[in-house]
Amino acid sequence: VIDKPSGMASHGGSGVSHGAIELMRAARPNEHLELVHRLDRDTSGVLVFAKTRAGLTGLQAAIREGQVVKQYLCLMVGHPSKAKFNVNAPLAKSVLQGGERMVRVSDNGKPSLTFFQEMEQYPGARLMQATLGTGRTHQIRVHASHIGHPLAGDPKYGDKEANKRFRDRGLHRLFLHASHMGFELDGRSYGFSAPLPEDLKSFLDVLGSKRKSAR
Repeated sequence: VIDKPSGMASHGGSGVSHGAIELMRAARPNEHLELVHRLDRDTSGVLVFAKTRAGLTGLQAAIREGQVVKQYLCLMVGHPSKAKFNVNAPLAKSVLQGGERMVRVSDNGKPSLTFFQEMEQYPGARLMQATLGTGRTHQIRVHASHIGHPLAGDPKYGDKEANKRFRDRGLHRLFLHASHMGFELDGRSYGFSAPLPEDLKSFLDVLGSKRKSAR
């Protein structure tokens, strides 16, 4: 398990020569390593690898069956009306010219469910915990945008004006961090957590100082 930094792909491909799995294999040439799941390149946090075929297939089966807890921390633009809510909206994936993936809410899409809970309040934004009910591509980002509160710093599904405001205050990436993953495998319980990266913590401190000065 690693705490993947933002900007690193999970694996090579589509213009990326190498990602986390290739770097891990290079660092541990005597081990057989497979990528269990993926994180978007801009998303930081918990990324799990398997050392055995049984570990890979067992954990991927648990993910498919909804038996794995995946939680993220994200910053939503604006103020959602409730502190706790879920977004149940089907998602469809398409590939644009040039190979870029785009996801949108569509009646023809796959069932997709995200549970959101407020963690902290900031001026013009809310720090939320997002727990996945399903694991679709870009799910949290598209669901957040769908309800009118996109994630801060999201170049694809976000609010350009809000992103510019946040960038001027020091946010230079998508504010989405895979903070926790928990599961059971072969009768054992596993739980892995990754703290919020320093760049995101520093940005929240800047936002928080604005809140204090407003008082």
